[in-house]
Amino acid sequence: MCHSSAKVTIDWRLSREAMVEKTMSQFDMIIKGGTLVSPETQGSADIGIRAGRFAEIGDLTTAHADEVIDATGLHVLPGVIDTQVHFREPGLEHKEDLETGSRAAVLGGIVGVFEMPNTKPATTTPDAMADKLSRAHHRMHCDFAFYAGGAHDNVALIPELERMTGVVGIKVFMGSSTGSLLVPDDPGVEAILRAITRRAAFHCEDEYRLRERREYAETGKVETHPVWRDAESAFNCTRRLLQIARSVGKSIHVLHVTTEEEMQLLAANRDIASVEVTPQHLTLHAPDCYERLGTFAQMNPPIREAHHRAGLWKALQAGIVDVIGSDHAPHTREEKEKTYPNSPAGMPGVQTLLPLMLNHVHHNRLKLTDLVRLTSANPARLFKLVDRGHVAVGQHADLTLVDLKRQVTISEKWLASRCGWSPFTGDQVTGWPIATIIRGTCVMRDDEIVNPSRGEAFHFDTGRS
Repeated sequence: MCHSSAKVTIDWRLSREAMVEKTMSQFDMIIKGGTLVSPETQGSADIGIRAGRFAEIGDLTTAHADEVIDATGLHVLPGVIDTQVHFREPGLEHKEDLETGSRAAVLGGIVGVFEMPNTKPATTTPDAMADKLSRAHHRMHCDFAFYAGGAHDNVALIPELERMTGVVGIKVFMGSSTGSLLVPDDPGVEAILRAITRRAAFHCEDEYRLRERREYAETGKVETHPVWRDAESAFNCTRRLLQIARSVGKSIHVLHVTTEEEMQLLAANRDIASVEVTPQHLTLHAPDCYERLGTFAQMNPPIREAHHRAGLWKALQAGIVDVIGSDHAPHTREEKEKTYPNSPAGMPGVQTLLPLMLNHVHHNRLKLTDLVRLTSANPARLFKLVDRGHVAVGQHADLTLVDLKRQVTISEKWLASRCGWSPFTGDQVTGWPIATIIRGTCVMRDDEIVNPSRGEAFHFDTGRS
């Protein structure tokens, strides 16, 4: 069990008044007494939900509802979205699948995820995408969208893929991938960018430099991982990508940025490039993480030295960072325990994204309003999500309720990912997700899933670039 203190207890039962007045309910659900947080401000407000959407926001003291949630002592956030996860299905289900990954998501306060295409087979065709969407519908516990993989051999399919319901965009691996998903060359990247009409996402590591520096990955020494995959490999790739994107006039999203120098470069290209960082890169640093965690700290791009972490925080506080995504990339213990560099890169993170970031809020590294901007409002704005990301009348009623004072020690028993581990187990955090509400239905409360398998595809406005 998680060890906790200062826990706020919620009476989740229907109030007597609500039961008596059920036949004349004004709302399906009311969240009352909480502190509502937006990207700009926070303050007391009740929230009335009807037919899965926000119907009224304000003082609802005299209103009636089928379900009344007393959120006194809690902060009410627009539903948190994790914009980068790898749920491994199809083909790699021994690590994770859409059900287990989404179970971890909602337990962590996440209402929806953007999932990546590096499965087996890779998600590079309309048929493969349709299969994934079918697998997810009403089996995943949170809402979802999928990236289609951009490759040399599927450029002609990109327009059709981008128009499919539930597709967030095209993902390109310029380094650190296998098979057709690896597009290391500038002409290949340019061809994909010319084909897109929406914002495309990129893993930026210079594959050519990685191949040249492979000898720096010393057997049995995971601490050499950021020496091999050095800061220059990330900077070079991001610089190349920006030049290509500007030459063809397209919008890009640079995933899991890890270096101070990249942030400076991206700050000068805000008009075409959006920026993601991960909680791992904001929380861990080398060499400490490799000394403590060994290969369980191995990911791509790597966890780097403390001055790079400081550069990420500086960029975040300056408004250069647009979103926080977990890059949830689970592997089994047995796989991670292999001798470096035969150990796979990646770690789980969807369930710990919000607790880690709330802990940073507690330690005054981040404002709660900025956390909302990074995990709700900006994902909706950048990727043109329809009726998501804000608490406003008419929007889908997605909410994440959090207790900013609750102290919890992250435990393996709480984790739902099939891999069963986290680099953060044993860490104490202050700030915890109490409830996950998706389209007006409470899916998670008090660390338990109460309404499973309701996940549906996100919708996007594909008519705008």
